Amino acid sequence: GGAMSFLKRFPPPAEGVRHRQPDTEAVLAGRSLGAGTLYIAESRLSWLENSGVGFSLDYPTISLHAVSRDLSAYPSEHLYVMVNAKFEEEGTKEAPMAEGEEEEDSDDDVEPIAEFRFVPSDKSALEAMFSAMCECQALHPDPDDEDSDNDYEGEEYDVEARELEQGDIPSFYTYEEGLSHLTAEGQATLERLEGMLAQSVSSQYNMAGVRTEDSIREFEDGMEVDIAPIVAGQFEDAEVDH
Repeated sequence: GGAMSFLKRFPPPAEGVRHRQPDTEAVLAGRSLGAGTLYIAESRLSWLENSGVGFSLDYPTISLHAVSRDLSAYPSEHLYVMVNAKFEEEGTKEAPMAEGEEEEDSDDDVEPIAEFRFVPSDKSALEAMFSAMCECQALHPDPDDEDSDNDYEGEEYDVEARELEQGDIPSFYTYEEGLSHLTAEGQATLERLEGMLAQSVSSQYNMAGVRTEDSIREFEDGMEVDIAPIVAGQFEDAEVDH
């Protein structure tokens, strides 16, 4: 039974299991590993063949999971999981491809990728399997993402995304960050405008405060009121000679 050298014997996970799906076939790179039970646990994703051997996947290595219903891509609906890790899907330890190029690449720039399909006999369980995966994945944020919210794959991607999709809009700033990026001049302008606004509001009320009831009512009814005579009226005694 050493055909799949990465299969190990281990006890089924007991803690933090969000979903357990028996009678689920595991398929790696198009080759069936047999039927077993899929355990979607908080610590990792595990599949155990009925004979008691299986494998586990750590959530940080899982780059994609999805429910696949496209029967032209694969004849059964299933949970598709893409993993950034290398698995010997052939019996030999070395990859059966031209060893040189494959090995060197995967160490340098090309990340190794393995595609698993988990095919439950009960297709109605797929949504629950997917949700459990989402919940568990959320418990394992990618440590690379903590430095920069918007980096997907380093600097390069960022620049391209900005040019292609976002134009000049710095949509990756939060509101607070955006404010701190205002120039000093812009900041001053903003404060000046706010000041003017506050002044005009208060002066409106001061003027209204010295009027008679009638003027105030007039003032509220329409802003069109000609203020000049009203204001002049207040200074009648002082300024107008009889």
